[in-house]
Amino acid sequence: MNKQRLLSFSTSDIALSEKPDTASTLQSPERVKVPTQLRLHSTELFSTTREVIIEHAGEEYRLRLTRQSKLILTK
Repeated sequence: MNKQRLLSFSTSDIALSEKPDTASTLQSPERVKVPTQLRLHSTELFSTTREVIIEHAGEEYRLRLTRQSKLILTK
């Protein structure tokens, strides 16, 4: 059985503002910075396994690494 590396991200992992967290920062939505993309290298995802499970909108998806180093995403 392959070990699966579970990656989890929470809102605390994302910088919400250039300033330290204060009540005024959280009350002002125009100051919130949300990253447009998160970049992960495939070696991070597949360091110990050839398949990872991604949960999205209550659905489970499998991202597999093939022998030819291609990626396959299935529902």
